[in-house]
Amino acid sequence: MKVEVTGFWGLVHLAIAVWAIISIVQSNVTTGKKVAWSLLVLVLPVLGLIIWFLAGPRANRN
Repeated sequence: MKVEVTGFWGLVHLAIAVWAIISIVQSNVTTGKKVAWSLLVLVLPVLGLIIWFLAGPRANRN
């Protein structure tokens, strides 16, 4: 079973993934955790984003 994300939905996914990575990098967690979360989002695109949304670190909001 092959899942391809192309066209409009591919662009939407890319935008959300970039937003997630930026949010992870701006959070206060350790560097190791930032790398682990970023890899999770990149290696498991849809599932990684869902897990990050539910349990991942958030950027600081001032």
